[in-house]
Amino acid sequence: QNTSLTMRLRYLAGGAALGLLALNLVFGFSRYGAKNWIDIGPISFQPSEFVKIAFIFAGAATLERLLTTRNLLLFLGFSAACIGALGLMRDFGAAAIFFVTMMIIIVIRSGDWRVIAGISALAGAGAVGIVLIMPHVTKRFEAWGHVWQYASTSGYQQTRTLVAIGSGGLLGVGGGNGYLDTVSAASTDLVFGVVFEEWGGIIALSALSCFVLLALYAWRLAKSAQSAYYAIAVCAAAGMFLFQTALNAFGATDILPLTGVTMPFVSVGGSSVLASWIIIAFFKAAAKKQAAPLV
Repeated sequence: QNTSLTMRLRYLAGGAALGLLALNLVFGFSRYGAKNWIDIGPISFQPSEFVKIAFIFAGAATLERLLTTRNLLLFLGFSAACIGALGLMRDFGAAAIFFVTMMIIIVIRSGDWRVIAGISALAGAGAVGIVLIMPHVTKRFEAWGHVWQYASTSGYQQTRTLVAIGSGGLLGVGGGNGYLDTVSAASTDLVFGVVFEEWGGIIALSALSCFVLLALYAWRLAKSAQSAYYAIAVCAAAGMFLFQTALNAFGATDILPLTGVTMPFVSVGGSSVLASWIIIAFFKAAAKKQAAPLV
């Protein structure tokens, strides 16, 4: 609740985020095509999951006070460094999440549509370049929208997910009785399909609804927040959760291209779960009311 301390710590948080990403670039190893894991003895973790926390913290703090060109450029530079590092790791799903979170912060704080349009145009050009240059990304986009034509190659995961969803129906086949969990990345990137198959459409769609309700709650908290920092941070956190969930669920079902991201709180992975619970702290801080002065 101490915004003065937050202002002083924003550079430390930003530096720590960039340090983690640099460490990942040097010592990380690839899994499912993205170099986003680090091994320390028997422990494996994804630094980018914890960078999400620092990204919201530093971004909201940088733009909390009077918006100036210097502050905006500082935040854009920090964002570009984070997104660029994720691009070098080929973790384009995480890069998209960071970009959308960045845009949420800028829209809430500035509302300057010229800046927003310019950034979006540059990002769109970069995305087109990635699709054209990266063969595995090209294959994902080629299969998007008609995965059944690529059922044995680049559309294999999505087609298996769609079959599993059809098998699960509204009530599911029961925990542990599904077959989708035998497919690669089922417990992470395809977890929406696993929940749908084993626990049914009612549970799976309810899980998605929770993130929509969380976003609405964040909007409500932002309107009564003690300062711009809490308003920006809670909306950025909710937007990050909502967009990441959409990428996971809609990518697995071929509504969006499959980007290989986890669903917060649902997918297997200690890094993701721990980071998600820490991000919830932004909601707690925004919800806390300022104590009334003593008479």
